[in-house]
Amino acid sequence: MEEMTNFIIEAIDKDLKDGVYDHVQTRFPPEPNGYLHIGHVKAINIDFSMAEKYNGTCNLRLDDTNPTKEDTEYVDSIMEDIRWLGFKWDKVLYASDYFPIIHACAIKLIEKGKAYVCELTPDQIREYRGTLYQPGKESPYRNRSVEENLDLFRRMTAGEFETGAMVLRAKIDMASGNLNMRDPIIYRVLKAHHHRTGDQWCVYPMYDFAHPISDAAEGVTHSLCSLEFEDHRPLYDWVLKECEFKTPSRQIEFARLNLNYTLTSKRKCLKLVKDGIVDGWDDPRMSTICGMRRRGYPAEALIDFVNRVGVSKAHSVVDYSLLEACVRENLNQNAPRAMAVFHPLKVTIENYPEHTSEMLEVELNPNDPAAGKKQISFSRNICIEQDDFMEVPVKGYKRLTPDNEVRLKGAYFIKVKEIIKDAEGKVCELICTYDPASKGGNSPDGRKVKGTIQWVDANHYQPATVHMYQPLFLTSNPSGEDGETDIMENLNPNSLTVLENCMVDADLASAEPGKTFQFMRNGYFTVDSYAKPEHLVFNLTVTLKDSFKV
Repeated sequence: MEEMTNFIIEAIDKDLKDGVYDHVQTRFPPEPNGYLHIGHVKAINIDFSMAEKYNGTCNLRLDDTNPTKEDTEYVDSIMEDIRWLGFKWDKVLYASDYFPIIHACAIKLIEKGKAYVCELTPDQIREYRGTLYQPGKESPYRNRSVEENLDLFRRMTAGEFETGAMVLRAKIDMASGNLNMRDPIIYRVLKAHHHRTGDQWCVYPMYDFAHPISDAAEGVTHSLCSLEFEDHRPLYDWVLKECEFKTPSRQIEFARLNLNYTLTSKRKCLKLVKDGIVDGWDDPRMSTICGMRRRGYPAEALIDFVNRVGVSKAHSVVDYSLLEACVRENLNQNAPRAMAVFHPLKVTIENYPEHTSEMLEVELNPNDPAAGKKQISFSRNICIEQDDFMEVPVKGYKRLTPDNEVRLKGAYFIKVKEIIKDAEGKVCELICTYDPASKGGNSPDGRKVKGTIQWVDANHYQPATVHMYQPLFLTSNPSGEDGETDIMENLNPNSLTVLENCMVDADLASAEPGKTFQFMRNGYFTVDSYAKPEHLVFNLTVTLKDSFKV
């Protein structure tokens, strides 16, 4: 079978063939200002898999150049997510590791006449920058002498000026057709405590300046990033050229992953958390990696998903049902089976011996013979789903009715003898009989039944709470076409339904958080991260069939 390729692989192959590089080194450079989401899975997979393909290395480098938004909590979560996805970095590095080098590069640019200290306000800088159709206007501070710029930058670094008082700008071309090249800011005064360097610095580099220098200083050969940085590549190359790096890194862009019915903006996700719309960054309705892990999405399924989406230069929106299909396929092969009743209806099997029970053997996973079997208890008193009985059946109904015998999964055939109702006329109990000869679900006389239903022994079960989920948003694009729609307008009020007093197989009492089961005929469910033995909670991972809707 021919090995798959893409434009990134083709570019790396050419660089190696032409002798531009003799090895491959990549990096994954997230900013620790929030939790990673499904879009990051694509970037992580590309960065690490490219290094692996060429027997190279991939570092985790935290882009900690903005201390006002960054925290060690996010650093820890990023590391946990990458490990969970199954990737191993060569080194853990930080942009702050390179602050002395980056600062020295800024001084070099000043000395070369390629950078100057500017005192325009942020609004004035935007005004002077011009538009896509009009050239920018030079700052009145653009032609300061090298000596004056060096002195001002030294004083900025020493903390003599307040936050926002002045910035250091690259001196490039105010008439460039690329707005990123119109004297971009490369350093700003920012008196803020840094989570690693403390109060050592009063000036911090901008991302577009720190990133290429960090890449080159680190030895990164191929800087793989999402497509929004394509317009920044000329600046990336300019910085490396003017800072005189002998072996500059090469930036290659790919289209980011856009998934409908999800929100990946860290700012907007933070609003959901702070406003209590969700119960944290790891809420199973969130598109964060930790949220998907809590919901029970296997790491292998997420990698399978991004591999199916592929690598391209074209913007596209992927349907959420593809992600669910990957999750469903994985769990169908790997999740053990169990039985659960969410809305119990009491059933008394009149002709079954009183004060006794038996253990029945059922397969843990019919798709995995190696999984073996388990035993479940059966007695005179069981519970079935309320929906699995209909006194006056509709056309096509194949489950339990006054005239319709059904099979209890892995147990016996039963049929209704008597219906008991409460004071309001609602069915509250069924008196049934069973066929002792139908043990295991087959009758020796060869008669057929059309319905098979799940059940739980009412004398031997594990109580549980079940969280049922729908998409968090009512529309496929929660932020609107312009990205400015108030996400609160599109919230789905039915995104979470909590089912109390559910019943599951008794052996699930020992199920550990994160363990996923297929509840027969209901779907795949995962023990919640915060579940306790005395209060078992299951989260719906995915339904048995594609039912993605709002």
